Amino acid sequence: MRNIFVNGLDQTPLEKQKLEIVERKGIGHPDSICDAIMDQISVRLSRVYLEKFGAIMHHNTDKSLLVAGEIETKFGGGLVKEPMLLIFGDRATFEVDGTSLPIKQIAIQTAKKWFKNNLRFVDPEKHVKYQVELKPGSAELTDIFKRKGMLLGANDTSAAVGYAPMTKTETIVLETERYMNSEDFKRRFPESGEDVKVMGLRRGKNLDLTIAMAFVDRFVESEKDYFRKKAEILEEINRFVKEKADFENVTVNLNTLDVEGRGIGGVYLTVLGTSADGADSGQVGRGNRVNGVIPLNRPLCSEAAAGKNPVSHVGKIYNLLTHRIANSVYEQIDGIEEVYIWLLSQIGKPIDQPAIAAAQVVMKSGNSFEHVRKEIEEVMDNELENIEKFCTDLAYGKIPVC
Repeated sequence: MRNIFVNGLDQTPLEKQKLEIVERKGIGHPDSICDAIMDQISVRLSRVYLEKFGAIMHHNTDKSLLVAGEIETKFGGGLVKEPMLLIFGDRATFEVDGTSLPIKQIAIQTAKKWFKNNLRFVDPEKHVKYQVELKPGSAELTDIFKRKGMLLGANDTSAAVGYAPMTKTETIVLETERYMNSEDFKRRFPESGEDVKVMGLRRGKNLDLTIAMAFVDRFVESEKDYFRKKAEILEEINRFVKEKADFENVTVNLNTLDVEGRGIGGVYLTVLGTSADGADSGQVGRGNRVNGVIPLNRPLCSEAAAGKNPVSHVGKIYNLLTHRIANSVYEQIDGIEEVYIWLLSQIGKPIDQPAIAAAQVVMKSGNSFEHVRKEIEEVMDNELENIEKFCTDLAYGKIPVC
């Protein structure tokens, strides 16, 4: 029997609270770049291990630093003086039964492919240097992958928490960044870089969005042209947000550090569309949570999911599974206003047998928690029973982590 615990939670749902702060870092933000690339390396390694050995071997590619390069921005197009440096860490299996794998080459090739597919103006051969610091894992953690059983033991004692549903503020912050980085938006506003950050502040029924977006200098002819294009983009964002969002008042601010009359020094310009080209470094774990936002009013897991292996590292598995379970509970059971799911592993114990699987539920007015307790337990037990398929989907990159 699984150790499942369900209880009612006596608190005001976040949607009805007076203050909410939510952040979203776009695909071109240095932290998001690290998360995305390192997780793609895990996906690639998982496939290679399965193809070569029929099983996923020990790896955790969840440590990375993207060191900002050096640029000289100019109206009409600047230059890259020093490329970015992407450092890969942590652990991987390099050899199985005498068969060696080109781990370094796999990591670099995966990173180059990601840059090519996601950042329009980054040439992965010219604009990025690569330093691979992946090493073999410890004997005991590696041995977990050799032990018998359908499901592996957890490689850490770790806790995760997920929730449902997302609030209107969380949803609009997420959707705004995705819209600004959509193919249609980039076609209409080619000067807009992929490095977008959206900070949402809700006070009561009023929403304030502060957005930072890197402009690509080759599309900006002058300071006057910059502010003209910025105004056009701001107008379009306002249109989108007010059409999508359900708030009494909405205020959108864009690139608030800008000061007219200061030339290059008073505008947010990049050469490559990301601040990593010359201003801001990044690392794994500082970006979005696994549901795509950084929700400051919510309980958060301290683990970075990106890059961890998908079959034994609960820092990845439970991080995503808690949100999956929370959504299943919310969607399948009537009368629930808000639900939080907690999973705690114990190192070495099967991942489908957490030390505790807990649900905290806020009921809608007039609904009884006791009437749905058993249903919630059944949903949680079913999700844990099917954890092997969930891990397989993670291994093949079918479930996004950032």
